[in-house]
Order: sequence, then structure tokens, then C-alpha cells
Amino acid sequence: MKKTETTSVISQPCNVEIYTVTPRSSPIDAIVEVPGSKSITNRALLLGAIAEGESVLHNVLFSGDTRSFLCCLEALGYKPDIDEGAKSVALTGGPPVENASVNVGSAGTAARFLTAFLAASPGTFRIDSSEQMRKRPMKPLFDALTGLGCSVAYGGREGYLPVTLRGSRLRGGEARLSAGMSSQFTSALLMTGVLHRRDLLVVPTGREISKSYIGITLAMMRQFGVEAAVTAGGYAVPAGQSYKARCYRIEPDVSGACYFYAAAALTGGSVTVKNVFKDSMQGDIEFLSILEQMGCEVTETPEGVRVAGSGRLTGVDADMNDCSDQTMTLCALAPFAETPTTVRNVSHIRHQESDRLTAIAAELRRLGIRCEETEDGLTVYPGTPKPALVRTYDDHRMAMAFSLIGLRCEGIRIENPGCVAKTFENYFELFESL
Repeated sequence: MKKTETTSVISQPCNVEIYTVTPRSSPIDAIVEVPGSKSITNRALLLGAIAEGESVLHNVLFSGDTRSFLCCLEALGYKPDIDEGAKSVALTGGPPVENASVNVGSAGTAARFLTAFLAASPGTFRIDSSEQMRKRPMKPLFDALTGLGCSVAYGGREGYLPVTLRGSRLRGGEARLSAGMSSQFTSALLMTGVLHRRDLLVVPTGREISKSYIGITLAMMRQFGVEAAVTAGGYAVPAGQSYKARCYRIEPDVSGACYFYAAAALTGGSVTVKNVFKDSMQGDIEFLSILEQMGCEVTETPEGVRVAGSGRLTGVDADMNDCSDQTMTLCALAPFAETPTTVRNVSHIRHQESDRLTAIAAELRRLGIRCEETEDGLTVYPGTPKPALVRTYDDHRMAMAFSLIGLRCEGIRIENPGCVAKTFENYFELFESL
């Protein structure tokens, strides 16, 4: 019986300007270990900072986004005990210092979560970011916080970072929030609602997106001791509650796991990702159902979920609103399917690290693949990708997803592969070790 190779994350991030993908000559057969979830890590860091006592977080992701969050906490007077080798952070909660400047880098979670936290904390706080994050929308959150009693002064364009906040214990009550751009706005208000004087009712307006991430938020609030109710009009956080410090293990990153599952689908091989199970609270677990529709076999083993490709792929028509981070992954598989693939209901990904719909369409066309872009999705047609340099738009998910195409085609080169450090520093080393 053939021995299955086990691979894990190794130490150094990719530091070349262009990464050339080596095509596979045989199906992949591997067991893979991916780092912890970025979404869960940054939520756990915020909840640990608010909680009473010392929390110890295990399987912490160390990446550009989480390091930005940790640096911000240090600037706010916290003293996290960080052990990267053990993938752990110990953090004692309490109020931040009353005058501080933080830079959230390119981390959307840090930008949104810390803004809501500092708005509800007494003091004056200056929040800045990378140029990339300065282009991402913040106005719905600023407007909601202003309505709750926070003073927001813009240091540049209205609705964007940088800003100066004059925070205080906010009054609570009803907060109406435009929910069509990012679920992080809703999550930010919910997690910090315990800092308000009265009950907080968050009322999303417009079409809510990426509700799976709000599900993560509600579950983690409960795990740290705070209940929030889903109501007919929105989400309620009753006053008088407090987070309790705890030891907390962060789930492996399902978003990162999906690239390796897709590699199995592309090569007709099999990949098991350790400790990823179907009951994960991460929305990207839904991508497994899409792979099944495309012809893959998905099995839960004691080690983790295993995906096996059949050697053939069928195109799908998928609503990816709850697993939108995998839009690029599916579009990388689509040229190799026997029928067209359509992605729907993901217009919000135009407002992320790049305009992801336009970026996907542009790079597929660069590879010679027919692609039709709509306002809220894409249709990708079967074809044979030609050699090309793939632009990544400084977007980690563009780099990771489009590298998959090179497993089946010669001449696929990835521009600026180091951008994956935002969430998965060692992606290309792990990818290459397959």
C-alpha cells in the first residue's frame, strides 16, 4: 500500500518576486496541516482583551493580519505573552490606555473590531492603516458608532481611515447598520456591545452578506460567556454581561484548507487536512459541498476531512455568499470542468483586498479562459489555460487560488507571492512540499 505523505507548515515565508508553479505529473496524495483561522484568532484576541482575567489562546495564527492586531493591543497598553513556537498567546483583559495611536496594517478584522472597541472605551484614539486598507469602506461602522455617541474625526477621505475617535462608554440602544459591504461591521458592534450602558440592538439594513461570519461571532461570544439574541429585527446584546477569561483552542483555517482540497480535485488525488471537521463553525466548510457537486468524494476521517478527486470535474451553479473567500478557488477549478461554472451573490467581494470579481475575470482572460463578469458574480467556461504571469493585486487569495492552475498547466507564474503573508505566511512552501 502506498504511504501517504504528511506535510506541515515550515518556517520561512515566500520571499521571491515571482513564483513559478511546477505542474504535477501524478495525483496528489497527502495529509496536510494548516495554521489556525485568522477570523477566529482575531476575534479571540479582541474577546481576550475585553474579558476579565487571563485568557490563553492555542493554535493561534501568526500572519500579517494577526501580528497587526497584536501590535495594536501592545500600543493600547496590553502585554500579550506570545509564543510563536507553541502557537499560543496569553492575554489579560481590561480597558485600554486612554490615549494611543494604532496602525491596523491591511487587516480588515483589526480595523473594524478595534474601531468599535475603542469607540466604546474612554479616551482619544488615532487609527491608521496601510494604503490598501485606507481604500476599504468603513463608513457604515463610523455612522453607527456616531449614532451611539462616539465622536469620529476624519484624517482624510470621509468614511475611510485614518480617523481619530473620542471614545466613551456608549449609550447603547438601536444601531442601524448598512450590512451590504462587510459582515465585520456587524460582528464588531456585537462583540463590543457589552461595553455599552444599555442593551444594544444591531439592526442591519439592506441585504445582509456573509452571515456565516456573524455565526462565528455569536458562537465565540457565547464561548466567552456573553449571550446575544437573534431577533426579528436584528441582533440584541443585553447589558450587564461580561466576558470571562478562558483557555481557548482556535480551529484550523478552513479557508486555507480549501486550496489543498482543490488541489486534490484538480489532480485526481486525495488530501486530508488534519483537524478540519464538518462541524466547523467556519462558513468556508460549505465549499466541501461544492466539491461534491463537481464530482469529488468528501469523507470525514478521525484525522480530518478527506477530499478525493475523481479525475473529472463538472461545472456548478453556486451561491457563494456564505463562503465567498472561495470564489477565486472555484474559478481556478472551473476551466478544467466539463461544463461552465457560475458563481452568484458575491458582489461584496468587490470591496475587499481587491475588486475580486474584476481581478478574477482579468486574470482568467490573461490565461486565455473565457469569463463573463456580472455585478454579483462570474461565469467561467471550460478551456486550456495558456502560460502567463498572474497578477495578484496584493491580494493573498488571488495568489493562493491561481497557483492551483499551475498544477495542471506549464508556465503559470504568480506575481508577488509574498502577499500571502497576510493570512498564510508559508502557503507556497507547503504547496510546494506536496
